[in-house]
Amino acid sequence: MINPVYLTIVEDIKKKILSGELKPGDGIDSETTLCKRYGASRMTVRKGLALLVNEGYIYSIPGKGNFVRKPELNKYILYYDEMRNSINSVDKSKLIEVNIIMPDEKLANELQTTRNKNVILIRRLFYTDGCPVAYDIKYLLYQKGMPIVEKEIEHATFPEMISKSLPLFALKKELMIYAQIPDEEIKRYLNIYDELALLVVEQKLYNNENKPMGLGKTFYRGDYIKLRGVSQ
Repeated sequence: MINPVYLTIVEDIKKKILSGELKPGDGIDSETTLCKRYGASRMTVRKGLALLVNEGYIYSIPGKGNFVRKPELNKYILYYDEMRNSINSVDKSKLIEVNIIMPDEKLANELQTTRNKNVILIRRLFYTDGCPVAYDIKYLLYQKGMPIVEKEIEHATFPEMISKSLPLFALKKELMIYAQIPDEEIKRYLNIYDELALLVVEQKLYNNENKPMGLGKTFYRGDYIKLRGVSQ
């Protein structure tokens, strides 16, 4: 199958960048030159260049042209899913509690709500090979008519819980990772009998107006979790 001309332009320029023939800061051939070389319209050439911009290979300076972008060597993308991660996957989930509560002052501030507003509390345990590896707690802002289906909640990721009331593409996510010594309750749930530290992954989800929709914390046994980031 023959690639469209704009994809051929993209692949040819990518090869030059990846081989080192074109280095960061080098200029890309002008639109006119590319039109002649590929026998393509200006619109086709611009489509290919726009794709290279979107993928982070080049950048454009109005009136001057297109240039090779310097790669961000210290930037990584972290893929996180509380049900699956790079060292283990959850093969069993146990729902401990689903309840409607009134938030304390700290939680109300986190969710930018008042203490007389209902919040849904969800607590779960995650297992791998029969061993409890994570204690999970979620707080969702309650909305009138919001369905609470325990069977669905038991195996859902945090964004999936929120998606019942808000489209996934409208969600904004914030992630914080830190270590913590477990309290007695978490020790009991995770069968911890020494000073094993926890890796805590805290998630906050926002709507498209930057209003918090939910707060989640997953407490992983330090000997069962590893997060992996990849460079682009």
